[in-house]
Amino acid sequence: MPKGPKGEKRPADVIGNAVHVMRIATGEEAETPAPASPAAEMGRKGGEARAKAMTPERRAEIARKGAAKRWGSQQA
Repeated sequence: MPKGPKGEKRPADVIGNAVHVMRIATGEEAETPAPASPAAEMGRKGGEARAKAMTPERRAEIARKGAAKRWGSQQA
């Protein structure tokens, strides 16, 4: 059975998928999202800890560097 973008199981055929979506919409079935992986949970905690340990000046420096990379070489 194919998996959706968040790892949920979905029917392979178009009609089966339409029936599945209809059942979720009418409340016959509950849509259960896949739980977050342990690695994702640890990464989230690590990011928060890193942000707490940094000075505001260092966070601003990192944000400026990221913005320059993101927006610096845009083509019109």
